[in-house]
Amino acid sequence: MPANNYQFLTEWQVDAPRELIYEILKEGKDYPNWWPDVYLNAGYQPSGRADRTGDRVTFLTKGWLPYRLRWTAEVVRHESPHTIEITATGDFVGRGVWRLEPAGAGTRVTFDWRLRADKPLLRWFSPVFKPIFEWNHKWAMNRGYESLRREVERRRSSPAQYHER
Repeated sequence: MPANNYQFLTEWQVDAPRELIYEILKEGKDYPNWWPDVYLNAGYQPSGRADRTGDRVTFLTKGWLPYRLRWTAEVVRHESPHTIEITATGDFVGRGVWRLEPAGAGTRVTFDWRLRADKPLLRWFSPVFKPIFEWNHKWAMNRGYESLRREVERRRSSPAQYHER
């Protein structure tokens, strides 16, 4: 496998029904609102399709390390309330799949992210700094877990506002 290829499997246990988690995760354009440590900006381009496949969100993201990434996520599959699949282009090229499974009173969230880092900085330095780049991804996903938990609580405390979105 080339040094700039990455495979990440992130698992979260969230104390919320998967329908609510699905509603939060399916709206990529809203990630900067609830996951601001990582998602700095999101530009939404709807496909016009009723099933929303083909919808695109162009992101500006960052991790703990001092670089930013520009990439576009395109929805290739929505299966409510359990699967969201995207393809990525730009500084990342690859595929990501969110899977949501009931787990007790909550939801087990899994994100399977397989990508090639095409940003020159990452491509050139992956042979040496891959463990650091992997740590940076883990940092970003840890921020996501905490942010998702806060968003769930916010929506639970303001259900009317949640339904107006």
